[in-house]
Amino acid sequence: MKQFLILLLSLYSMGVFAQEKVIRLYEGAAPGSENWKHQEKENNNNMWRTRIVYNVVNPTLTVFEPAPGTANGTAVVICPGGGFHALSIDSEGFDVARWLAKKGITSFVLKYRLVEIKTSDPVGEIMTKGPKMEQDVKPIVPMAMADGLAAMEYVRKNAKNYNINTNRIGIMGFSAGGTVTTSVAMNYTAASRPDFVAPIYLAYDWVPNKNVPSDAPPIFILAATDDMLGLAPNSVQLYNDWTKAQKTAELHLYAKGGHGFGMRTQNLPSDRWIQLFADWLDVQGFMKK
Repeated sequence: MKQFLILLLSLYSMGVFAQEKVIRLYEGAAPGSENWKHQEKENNNNMWRTRIVYNVVNPTLTVFEPAPGTANGTAVVICPGGGFHALSIDSEGFDVARWLAKKGITSFVLKYRLVEIKTSDPVGEIMTKGPKMEQDVKPIVPMAMADGLAAMEYVRKNAKNYNINTNRIGIMGFSAGGTVTTSVAMNYTAASRPDFVAPIYLAYDWVPNKNVPSDAPPIFILAATDDMLGLAPNSVQLYNDWTKAQKTAELHLYAKGGHGFGMRTQNLPSDRWIQLFADWLDVQGFMKK
């Protein structure tokens, strides 16, 4: 019994020390939403069948560091998706970060600002909006982009604290998070410029500025042709824009996979998309110490 208690305490201690660090992006209220009064919440019972976060008011970064001695100096900001109304925080956030951490990449999962949800069911609320959804999303996109840019600045400014190379910091995102990712990739300053970008089944139509910068970073784009939201052409258009500007780009379109697959297991080739991303990072030189 004594040995069991010692083991239990040991496991508990490991769990305590394994808690990820959460960083607020802004010292006070986020610029542009100072008067927001709603509170961040979670929902585990919804049509997406996954844990989601909604009503984000105070943007944060959750840090996932590689095991001691395994970091390769590369970092990535991860932007979960959810139509700018919620965040699929596990499948498109924490699960991605944990996988990348095992590969030596330090990951920062971004909770960016979202449309206010009036009920306890964000997904159900989205389903009732129809054309009004885009109207509600439009003013939020610049705020979410600002959060993405602030996240990039934070990671670069604090790179030494995490053993990160300041020239190896990227950003990736899923669906609406892909919109945030691409918006950052087209609107950065020297302090917030990503060294690589990876929008996954992005909503390109919502990106406010579609001018590829003269020093645009390499881009990895991935989606499924049978995306039920019809977003596959968005990825093709982004690829065309990047290559037209003569910038490095890689595009993958699975025949099947749907939308929002993230790290879910569907018993399809799309289940292994993240290995393609890791292979691309390796070719770009971001996986080596």
